[in-house]
Amino acid sequence: MRVAFVSMTTTRHRDTEGTRRLERVAHQLADRGHDVTVYCAAWWDEYDDQRTIDGVTYHGVTVSPARTSFAARLPVLLARHRPDVIHVAPRPPAAVFGASTGGTLARASLIVEWYGDEGLADSRTVTQSLREAAAVITPSELVRTQVRERGIDDGRTEQIPNGIDLSLVQSVDPAEPVEVAFAHRLDESANVDSLLLALAELRDRDWSATIVGDGPLRDDYERQATDLRIDDRITFVGEVSREERVAIYRGAHTFVHTAYREYFATELLWALGAGSVGIVEYQANSSAHELIENHHRSFRVTDPQELADAIVESGSLERWSFDDSFASYDHAAVVDAYLDVYRDVIAAHGLF
Repeated sequence: MRVAFVSMTTTRHRDTEGTRRLERVAHQLADRGHDVTVYCAAWWDEYDDQRTIDGVTYHGVTVSPARTSFAARLPVLLARHRPDVIHVAPRPPAAVFGASTGGTLARASLIVEWYGDEGLADSRTVTQSLREAAAVITPSELVRTQVRERGIDDGRTEQIPNGIDLSLVQSVDPAEPVEVAFAHRLDESANVDSLLLALAELRDRDWSATIVGDGPLRDDYERQATDLRIDDRITFVGEVSREERVAIYRGAHTFVHTAYREYFATELLWALGAGSVGIVEYQANSSAHELIENHHRSFRVTDPQELADAIVESGSLERWSFDDSFASYDHAAVVDAYLDVYRDVIAAHGLF
């Protein structure tokens, strides 16, 4: 299948979870043998308007992010390329309109990838741009609901989760056993406070914890652990590799998620696949609870006291280092889900 991705900014311009996800899908499709081109603003210094990286062709529509000229040049480029499907990032909306016109000329279906972190206002222009798509893909029910609230029919939304590499999980040796693991960028949305207060309630019990991640509030959280007199049992490991994270999750009995905002709880998913018991503190702007709704090795809590109780109760569950019930989240299954959406919209619109 010939797939054209349209994303004015790439991770070289604006490194966000949504941008990383779109590029990851592009490369996974290329690995499957599909013809993949990403239409973007060039980030390279050479005069060539194209470069190929790991089987994916990046076509520089403009020499830098410039929404008006980027959108104006898209239709002709897409018409010449004649892809089977066009998969576009929603920022800026002008690029969606340009991709839609190109899709009409190329007789290609248009799909919008809405991750939730695009930072777009709730405007008529944004809503209209979403209506150009045959399908809008979101990572979670939380984000899917937000898209529906913008006036998009339920039948034109699709939910596809982020994926994990279960073969990697099985290949990494577990790290030193700990009772509790936590992973998130240590910023204002991390809400590590809830975890620290819960652990302080358990200071008379035998436990250890590992906190993964770095960020502007790391010093504050380390200071808070000291003030609560539990710093000797908590290890802040900072930013570590994916392999090191998986090793920590495989060695942990429980993984705790407390963040205020999460479009998709990817680290929680890795931990669940690595066998950790999941404990999620419910937050209105987080989708984390969706991953444990039907998972028996999990707890949903609403405050630090309930979190402390859940940590104690989780101790009665067997320690695992792998959980094959999350096979549907493997990267291969997620790519299959994208291909199913592509085929469905192509068939529904009778373009081929």
